[in-house]
Amino acid sequence: MIHIRPAGPMDARQMAELLNAIIRKGGTTAFTNEITRGTVVEWLETAPARSIWHVAEDEAGQLLGFQYAKPHPNLPPETCDIATFVKLGTTGLGIGSKLFETTKSAAHALGYKWINATIRADNAGGLAYYQSRGFEDYDRLPNQTLANGQVVDKISKRFDL
Repeated sequence: MIHIRPAGPMDARQMAELLNAIIRKGGTTAFTNEITRGTVVEWLETAPARSIWHVAEDEAGQLLGFQYAKPHPNLPPETCDIATFVKLGTTGLGIGSKLFETTKSAAHALGYKWINATIRADNAGGLAYYQSRGFEDYDRLPNQTLANGQVVDKISKRFDL
């Protein structure tokens, strides 16, 4: 059973561990430097107004994934930017689907009109995830330099609420 609930500082250690495993694997996130529990606490505590943070956990309380949606300075105010992270080895179990259903409802309740997802063009799993949720391509950002110097294209997709 997958349970979705709001994320909080007590989740920060597990969130950092989950994201760091994805970063170490490489190829699926724009994050290239590992983060700490403190980084996640700071993200949560300094999140802009109208931010949405949820975690997915199993019945034993183990974190299976997390998702956030928040305003982005390069997007219109009626738009939030989304990011999704699912524990390695647990994709395809409905974790991302359950997170998105919760985030979608929260975004609508906060008055957002659409959700943006910007994904590395070489992240086939991420592109497929957002496509399967109904996101549609609307922009391609060529030659984006990541923090480690790697250059990738990114694809922006939108979901109208």
